[in-house]
Formats: sequence, C-alpha cells, structure tokens
Amino acid sequence: MRRLLDEQHPDLADLPVEVLANGWDNLVCRLGEEFLVRLPRRALAASLVAHEQRWLPELADRLPLPVPAPVWVGQPTAQYPWSWSVVPFFPGRIAARSELDDPWSAAATLGGFLDALHAPAPSGAPVNPARGIPLAGRAKGVLTGLAHVDLDDRAPALQIWETAAAAPAWDGPPVWLHGDLHPANILVDRGRISAVIDFGDITSGDPATDLSVAWTLFTGQQRAALRKVYGRADEATWERARGWALALSLVFLSHSADNPLMRGIGERAFRAVLE
Repeated sequence: MRRLLDEQHPDLADLPVEVLANGWDNLVCRLGEEFLVRLPRRALAASLVAHEQRWLPELADRLPLPVPAPVWVGQPTAQYPWSWSVVPFFPGRIAARSELDDPWSAAATLGGFLDALHAPAPSGAPVNPARGIPLAGRAKGVLTGLAHVDLDDRAPALQIWETAAAAPAWDGPPVWLHGDLHPANILVDRGRISAVIDFGDITSGDPATDLSVAWTLFTGQQRAALRKVYGRADEATWERARGWALALSLVFLSHSADNPLMRGIGERAFRAVLE
C-alpha cells in the first residue's frame, strides 16, 4: 500500500497506516485521521470496487447520510493488478456492535435514506444476479437453508416464504439499491445512525431487497416507522421485503459458522421474520 501511495499519491504516503480489516474481498487500512484505503484481494472484489468508484460520487450528494464515495482512485500497476480507493473515514461502530439511543428515530433515519437512494437507476447501472431480482430467483437457496433451521421453525418459515413469493412482482423501473444493507454495513456514532458503508454490491432492481434491513435491526413498531418515512412501500413490496429478510437471514445462518457477527445478524433477522 505504501508503494502504491508513493507512486500515485505521494502527498498521502507519509500518513500513518493501520490495518483495520482483512476479509475475503478487501484489505482495509486506516490512513491517517481522515481516510481509509480499500484494496481488493481478488478479481471479483475488484469489479465491486469499480462499481463504487463509478457510481458513488454521483449518488453521494443527494443522500442524507454519508457514504464512502472515493476521494482518490488508484490505478493498477505491474505489481498490483486492480484499481483501489482512498475513501473518507467515518467515526462510529457498525450497528451490529452498537446500541441505538432511539431505535424509532433510527428507523426513520434509515427510511429517509432509502427513500432518497431508491431513485430510478440509469440503463448502465450494475445488475446483480442475486440482488434486486424477483423472489423466485432465491427459492432454491431458501428451501436449502430451511433444512438447516430447527424443525419447529420450518413450517412457519416456509409459509412466510410462500406468501412473499406469491406477492405481485415489482413492476416499476429498476431503482438504485445498496444491495447488501444489514447491520454490519451501517455505522452508529453516539447512539445514532451516522453513515452507510460498503456499496460493493450496489445494483438496481426491486427496492424490497434493501427494505429487508427493517427485519435485521428493528421491532415491529420500529419497522412501521421506517415504512412510514419511506412512504412508498405498498403491501406487495413490504411482503417481498419480508421474504428477502428471510432469504438473507438463511444465507447468514448457513454460511457463518466461522463468523459469529454475521450469524448473530442472521439469527435476529430470522426471529423477526417469524414474529
């Protein structure tokens, strides 16, 4: 990282560096007091970073919460094959590890953010084969995932899934989606939602995908507050959002044996869906 900075952004090269995360997709480092650096670790992640670089600068100015639009974009070199980003550092901790001072206010904040984000997307917007799609495209994964939950929960969960899958499909224009909105991609600072991060899965399609976040963070009354502020989730969209929450919770439960954080998110969402 220092070599890349020396070559491409020498004005930043003397800032102190601290590794913050080293996940499947990206190495994330703190760079001084104001910045983070995101360096993809594999080709798939590089394409996701490219989506952030292309689209977040256009979206950031009209969103009511800070998002990590790149401040500088690094170029591939002979030693490092992918584009990389310097993004702002936002204070706070992820919502999955934080307490909200006022969950109803937080639900309203997130509803307003999604209302602003979910504008019609241009024809060149990214398309994700697994997010923003009709719920029928998630059926196989849901049925597989249900085999791994407690037997007593399978029948009610299956009924919820079938109801959601039978809801009328989204018939509006594809809208901008975060694509991976859950409590590990939402920051909380001083008890309030302060930023939304990690737009690698940014895509376009059915807004119900993002609205599923209501089941990962909030109680029933708080979900109603989010829906009220969002203002345009009809019964079919809200039903599909519940189906998305179920589908994503099963993904987290099925693939997080070595990740207690994500498993906890999955467990909370699954229980909220069954309420």
